[in-house]
Amino acid sequence: MLRILYGTSYDFIKYWRHMAVLTVAFILLGIGSAIIKGGFPYSIEFTGGTLMQIAFTNVPDVGAVRATLDNAGIKGAEIATFGSNRNLTIRAQGAELLAEQASGAEKVAKQIEAALRTNVSLGEFKVDRYESVGPRVGAELRRGAFFAILISFAVTLAYLAWRFEWRFGLAAVLATAHDILTTIAFIKLLHLEISLTVVAAILTVIGYSLNDTIIIFDRVRENLHKNRKMPFYDLLNLSVNETLPRSILTHATTLGATLSLLLLAGEVIRPFAWVMSFGIFTGTFSSIYVASPILMWVENKYPRANEARGAAGRNAARARP
Repeated sequence: MLRILYGTSYDFIKYWRHMAVLTVAFILLGIGSAIIKGGFPYSIEFTGGTLMQIAFTNVPDVGAVRATLDNAGIKGAEIATFGSNRNLTIRAQGAELLAEQASGAEKVAKQIEAALRTNVSLGEFKVDRYESVGPRVGAELRRGAFFAILISFAVTLAYLAWRFEWRFGLAAVLATAHDILTTIAFIKLLHLEISLTVVAAILTVIGYSLNDTIIIFDRVRENLHKNRKMPFYDLLNLSVNETLPRSILTHATTLGATLSLLLLAGEVIRPFAWVMSFGIFTGTFSSIYVASPILMWVENKYPRANEARGAAGRNAARARP
């Protein structure tokens, strides 16, 4: 069996204060960006509207495309390039267009295509993809996505309460909350749209991070029985080092898959790949530098009555920077 970094003795917990400052700064940066730039952009799935991806034979004049749509009564459409300068995304979300769309999902998309074909100067093009979501459906999807995240978090709490004692559960829950906050900050800083694909990625990151934390905590629990007199600080480092080979192999293979999606997949799946790639890093980070220090603090604050580890753990933690 291939073993990487087997038998290491790195002092991971030593740097938890530096890492805490780093992650708080990152979260605040994301919050500041959301305040300054006005919240998060939502996809058509949540707001309702029509999204079209159009591939032109020649490089189109974006101004001419906008003028053509305005003349056809499709005003205020957002137009942007993607992939290459010959590919455009057109997003129509006006109140009047939403009202028209409620009477037929494809109506606005056909209007946009017909309007563009009247302008011969734009050249030939083909519609690669379009999405049309009514305002009522968009509101239902937005509500469903919120409840999906809420229910997943509640199930996570129930699982932790059953699997671990409260000390481990508290640390794992706070680490999971950290992952949600950092992932949301990452989404804002990259200006990714909040879509069903991104919501699915957030749910996947929660499960991935929780799995990593549980593996480390399982080893901590085993070492609590095998090394009863070891200071808890050293026991945490031992547990992280013992799970390090497994973590490296798991994270490397998962990152390879997500990077393949990020580089080779299309625009639709790319936001999922971005969030998952970041989730691998933040999940590993929180398992070591959020969950483990919180567990150490709880153990020192509320020492176990039947073990001598409490005082020894406090002294060891204070002795290290």
